[in-house]
Amino acid sequence: MPASTMDQLVSLCKRRGFIFPSSEIYGGLQGAFDYGPLGVELKNNIISSWWRTNVYERDDMEGLDAAILMNRLVWKYSGHEETFTDPLVDCRNCKSRWRADYVKDKCPNCGSTDLTDARPFNMMFKTAVGPVADPNSFAYLRPETAQGIFVNFGNVLATTSRKLPFGIAQVGKGFRNEINPRNFLFRVRELEMMEIEYFVYPGTEDEWHQKWLDDRLRWWASIGVPRERIAVYDVPKEDLAHYSKRTFDLMYAYPDLGAQEIEGIASRTDYDLGSHSKDQETLNLTARANPNRESTARLTYFDQASGKHIVPFVIEPSAGVGRCFLAIMAEAYEEQMVKSPPPEKLAAVAEALVAFMKSVGKTEKLSAEVRDALLERGQAIAAALPEALPQIETLLGMPGADQIELGKKLRGQAQPLADEHFRTVLGFKPHLAPIKAAVFPLKRNHEGLVALAKDIRRSLQASGRMRAVYDDTGAIGKLYRRQDEIGTPFCLTVDFQSLEDQTVTVRDRDTMAQERVAVKELEAYLEERI
Repeated sequence: MPASTMDQLVSLCKRRGFIFPSSEIYGGLQGAFDYGPLGVELKNNIISSWWRTNVYERDDMEGLDAAILMNRLVWKYSGHEETFTDPLVDCRNCKSRWRADYVKDKCPNCGSTDLTDARPFNMMFKTAVGPVADPNSFAYLRPETAQGIFVNFGNVLATTSRKLPFGIAQVGKGFRNEINPRNFLFRVRELEMMEIEYFVYPGTEDEWHQKWLDDRLRWWASIGVPRERIAVYDVPKEDLAHYSKRTFDLMYAYPDLGAQEIEGIASRTDYDLGSHSKDQETLNLTARANPNRESTARLTYFDQASGKHIVPFVIEPSAGVGRCFLAIMAEAYEEQMVKSPPPEKLAAVAEALVAFMKSVGKTEKLSAEVRDALLERGQAIAAALPEALPQIETLLGMPGADQIELGKKLRGQAQPLADEHFRTVLGFKPHLAPIKAAVFPLKRNHEGLVALAKDIRRSLQASGRMRAVYDDTGAIGKLYRRQDEIGTPFCLTVDFQSLEDQTVTVRDRDTMAQERVAVKELEAYLEERI
């Protein structure tokens, strides 16, 4: 079963080094996160899979990496200066600000109903350009990567001699001044996007729109988010963006958040290339493009068959790396009971949990919201014991739990039992796993075992095709559990037989089955399975 709560994922991400709050030692910055040692590997593997699928495995795609800073006229004629807005309301009582669609007639902070009328708030970040700040010397941090592709359409066409249909792919950072960043990686102020602009002949856009929908669903399944976990939402016409003829939103059911968009696939007609072109009146545009007297180029394609310049239509598959990261983590997460806990020890944990919740209910140190959240989660765990035993650590990591003295006793009762009888597994697809292989010596103080284990680790990583680690910081069983929790598909144990016949024990993460493999065959063995 995928993760049932976002707290499970947040706790694991922090504890194991996937995600850290940005600038945490100074109190952090809302809506900004850092990818830790494991997180950066997973993120890079996601991007690599996306790039390989859409660029290397196709013969109709080029790549691009456009600048984050662009001439502000790009955002004027794209429509972002006018339309890239969210509705903003102020609470007159506590002076907090909120997105209007997050407010249900009262302030979420203080409960006041004395709110201002909603007004548009442009989410683009401004930054000064050059040494003197004046009204004309500024640029925007891009809120999306798509416009860098559109304004380079002519450059890519001229330098690659591509013929329609073809696409341009890009992965890069975007920045959005969200009014209320929320829900971990889901809505942030600094994000990374994987976007394609696929240029087609006018009249063929509906066929290509469906093809890209099918292609993208296959990719999601290949990285561990199966088709049945994604709902395709055909956005109603009244809700379409100003540039869209039709949009499919791929909706994934995140823990606690429900169905949310993980990718949009939009049919953008000729709006974008038309808006950035000069001589628009000669281009026979179908879209209502922004009148442009400042562009120096006509972003058209010369069609040899008709002998005419045309403005291609565009299909845009666009996915956020962070949302993809979260969906993969949620699908991969599983807590498995490997053997039943002794009844008397389980009863002691249940008793400690009840005492902890009573203390939460009585304390005046916590706000009502924090107290209710702890009680709700604690009651859900109590009702699902013993299967929910590992979730006690997540409960104790929730805001306010550290204020309850009985939490220490609860952790002391629950953690050893969970460590012995459960394992947390991230069942990543092997090609996405941050670490592909972990190598252990059976005895960390045996020179021969240590030397061979380190040599194997170096050899595997030297190939440049997989991340491998060496670890001797615990007993083998404990090391297995640690690697299961971070999603490592294979663990290699170097024992005394290894010194005699140059074989090692390879243990599979998912089945926990073990087999002996010759050291000289390890690289091929692992690559075949990864």
